[in-house]
Amino acid sequence: MHLKKLSLINYKNFESKDFELDAKINCIVGNNGVGKTNALDAIYHLAMGKSYFNPVATQNIMHGSDFFVIDGEFEKNDRQEKIICSLKKGNKKIIKRNGKAYEKLSDHVGFLPLVIISPADRDLIIEGSDTRRRFIDSVISQQNKQYLSSLIAYNKVLQQRNALLKYFAANNTFDANNLDIYDQQLDELSKPIYKARKEFLAVFVPIFIDRYLAISSGSEQVGLTYKSQLHDGDLAILFKEFLNKDKALQYTSQGIHKDDLGFEIEGYPIKKFGSQGQQKSFLIALKLAQFDFIKEKAGVNPILLLDDIFDKLDEERVSHIVSLVNDDHFGQIFISDTHADRTEKVVRKTHQSYKIFKL
Repeated sequence: MHLKKLSLINYKNFESKDFELDAKINCIVGNNGVGKTNALDAIYHLAMGKSYFNPVATQNIMHGSDFFVIDGEFEKNDRQEKIICSLKKGNKKIIKRNGKAYEKLSDHVGFLPLVIISPADRDLIIEGSDTRRRFIDSVISQQNKQYLSSLIAYNKVLQQRNALLKYFAANNTFDANNLDIYDQQLDELSKPIYKARKEFLAVFVPIFIDRYLAISSGSEQVGLTYKSQLHDGDLAILFKEFLNKDKALQYTSQGIHKDDLGFEIEGYPIKKFGSQGQQKSFLIALKLAQFDFIKEKAGVNPILLLDDIFDKLDEERVSHIVSLVNDDHFGQIFISDTHADRTEKVVRKTHQSYKIFKL
């Protein structure tokens, strides 16, 4: 898969910008604040239907404008694909493939396989469980449409159950039959999501461990542990056990929306016991394993976005990544960096076609 042309109108800091992308490695360089990361985020937006860095859609519109348009021309499986993502304030976001708008934006997810590696990934280690769940969901959703549909439906019913619990508290009332309807729906919807997450991690964890060992050149043991309340039983049973707690909290305390991933090194949480270098290696291994998994499932090379990667890593890790991209296992790659000379020196060693865009 290859992105051949990218055009931006009123997207973040770009009033109007075109990129002709005819190389395997595309380097976007310039000083901080000129929009390097924004250009990569536009590519992510085309693939995933949302920004990687700012989930508030309207905040991706250039200040002073009331709309944005991202236009991408791709080649996938020897076919030309034109994808346009647009948003106007007050309206819903629209994604069109070859001139036809998707009825549901979720139908587009997975059509353009993509992986991003960014300094923002550190949130996976330092932030709460919702960040790690989003990582799992984004990987599985790119190759499992039913999973994404179940997840959207689960979250919708969850909101309704939480609203009902708040209504009970505000009006000093309770209706067990009404609540039971939502309990049954969530129980049924949670089962395929839980099953898909277990099956995904059974395949993903060995890939991740191999990637970590290759990157770190170390002997320490790392692991990913799936944490779920559903390990202990069906959700319907948990709802009954924790009913009084949910009524007091006015929200749903049990379910797959509480799932988490344990990031471990030598059996201990990497957040507390991993060095900065170990944490960086852990995150890169996580994302490269994501690349391997999606590539296998999609049958095409995902696009790889490396945001500000050389500025955050030591020379050894940079060299390892460069050696990887020199492999035909990887397809088109986008790199953002502040130093054009440093970037060109590194990519020249790959003996692959490359292009430098100076912003």
